[in-house]
Amino acid sequence: MIYKADCLHFLGHIPCKPHKDKGYHCENCPAYAPIEKRILIIKLGAMGDVIRTTPLITRYKKLYPQAKFTWITLYPDILPKGQIHEVYKLGIEAALYVQNTEWDIAINLDKEKEAAGLLAMVSAKEKYGFILKDGATQPVNALAQHKFDTGLFDDVSQANTKNYCTEIFEICGLEYQGEPYLLDNHADKGYAWNMPRGKGLIGLNTGCGDRWTTRLWSIEHWAKLASQLRSEGFGVVLLGGAQEHERNLAIQAGSGVDYPGHFSLSQFINQIDQCDLVVTQVTMGMHLTLGLGKKIVLMNNIFNSNEFDLFGKGEIIQPPKACKCFYRGSCVDGLSCMETLDPETVAAAVHRVWEL
Repeated sequence: MIYKADCLHFLGHIPCKPHKDKGYHCENCPAYAPIEKRILIIKLGAMGDVIRTTPLITRYKKLYPQAKFTWITLYPDILPKGQIHEVYKLGIEAALYVQNTEWDIAINLDKEKEAAGLLAMVSAKEKYGFILKDGATQPVNALAQHKFDTGLFDDVSQANTKNYCTEIFEICGLEYQGEPYLLDNHADKGYAWNMPRGKGLIGLNTGCGDRWTTRLWSIEHWAKLASQLRSEGFGVVLLGGAQEHERNLAIQAGSGVDYPGHFSLSQFINQIDQCDLVVTQVTMGMHLTLGLGKKIVLMNNIFNSNEFDLFGKGEIIQPPKACKCFYRGSCVDGLSCMETLDPETVAAAVHRVWEL
């Protein structure tokens, strides 16, 4: 019996899709698609960073239409099915596979030692990004030096004028051309929503995780913004996960806007997909909003605003008080600069973005 292990459809351990669907055998198979390049991407986390790395897939597919993509991550569920051939969660099974495969291109975009160590162990004709050497993560070559330096020195990071996608494309020797994020909206799962639409639905993503809480905006400010937008005829829904539940209940009590609760990841993504515009901090909700192509008002204080590409669909607003807490988890002044960003300013930004 003939088999063709170099075919994009070949799985080895189970029948391929063309055989299951059409009964084809490898000999004279009309669906045979020889692999042009085997491309490995190591991008473990955070979840938002995994999402905003997906534009690389679009570019490489354009360069190599019959490339086979394998991705190692901590968040396999966030990657779009059908766009990437193989997605593995980091573990011994994934490590055994990638170490025993010959890759044409292997990319690691994480500086964590486990990711850098994995790139060091794989065999590839071309390697890009960060690798473990002498017990420390280092750039594979000069292409990764810029991104490496911004992670080491705050002043270099603050002076950076490149957005994240531009940086990761440059690491791979490519030029970023505005390729969008790839994200499944999970519309096929039939989620049912009953949210007030008004003249348009605005989602307020009120949390920011627990790593850099200097990003938080007060419950009182969120409630005032929600009340104002509701009074202007917009449908308003509060967004967030379990961590934001008590916070969102308080905002709902102070504004009367809709809060349907918190959901699984796929349902949360689909909930955001119902919105026309989302107001958010720099958090996973921001990346989901951008991945779904929604309009966005992004509140930022502790990060370099040049890092974010809103794809012409949004606006970044920052507190009038200069932030001194670059990538810090606690405020050096005791009172967060976010308290100087008033709801009226955010509402005005919502109106400007609404008209885009």
